Amino acid sequence: MRHNAGNERPEYERSHWETNYQKDVRKMSDKSILILYGTETGNAKALGEDAEIMASKMGFEAKLEDMEYFEAGEISDYERLLIICSTWGDGEQPYSAQDLYDSVSSLSGGALQGVNFSVLALGDTSYELFCESGKEWDKVIEEKGGTRVKDRVDLDTDYDDYADDWIMDTLELMFQIPTGE
Repeated sequence: MRHNAGNERPEYERSHWETNYQKDVRKMSDKSILILYGTETGNAKALGEDAEIMASKMGFEAKLEDMEYFEAGEISDYERLLIICSTWGDGEQPYSAQDLYDSVSSLSGGALQGVNFSVLALGDTSYELFCESGKEWDKVIEEKGGTRVKDRVDLDTDYDDYADDWIMDTLELMFQIPTGE
């Protein structure tokens, strides 16, 4: 426990307070949205970046995060969640998404109550388990109490035109969600 010069509160207490304060502010923010992506080749990341730009232009406080570096317990800090995830190999989660998926799967039922979500799944129809990882995300978020805002979309390798339209439609629906709902 270290003390700051001229400050009687230990440093860890301030850090703890600041972290909790940031969570409270994020919850109270009129229009915050978390965009999580899981990718192997970069396609989901590129769509996530597009979604972040669109969301910011609409007035959202958008936060884009790689699933590899995000903690399951932080998802419930957001009222709006957009997941963009590719499928790798024979229906598998991308390496960057697997740990987070496992952690979310182990959350208690209702842990994501109050989280409004939608999933954009990327895949390749030449594989038997087309868009399987996106389907798994859609299912687990709902099982943990999340509320689906727009039905999941499963996109093949020629996704460019349709993805932007789906993202914009989804963001418009999420923008209408009142804070605290």
